[in-house]
Amino acid sequence: MNEAQIKSLLTVEQLKIVSDCLRTLSHPVRLRMVQLLIREQYSVGELARHCSVQNHMASEHLRLMQRTGLLISQREGRKIYYSIAMPTLIQLMQCIEKSMDEKENPTTIDQDRR
Repeated sequence: MNEAQIKSLLTVEQLKIVSDCLRTLSHPVRLRMVQLLIREQYSVGELARHCSVQNHMASEHLRLMQRTGLLISQREGRKIYYSIAMPTLIQLMQCIEKSMDEKENPTTIDQDRR
C-alpha cells in the first residue's frame, strides 16, 4: 500500500465513531427498526408493535440509536416520531440484506462471479 492509499484510510477517531454506530446497530430489534424507519417515520408504539417488543424496550432501543446519531425524533402532540438521521443507513441495510440473500442463495454468488 502506498502513502496516498494509507492517507485515504479513516483515522482512528473516525473508526471509533463507526465502531460505536455498528455496536449500536448490532441488535436484531434495532436492525428491524432501521428497516422500518428507512421506509417511513414511526412512533414508539408503532415500532414496538411491528418489532414485537414492549413500548419501554422500544424506547430504550430508539434512545440508544438517537444518542449515536443514527436517528432523529420529532414530537407531534403526545407522540414522538422517529426517522433516519444518516442516509447512509439505507445503503448499509441494502448491503446487509444483499449479503443475507447471497448467503441463503449461494448459487446467486456463483452466477455473479461468472
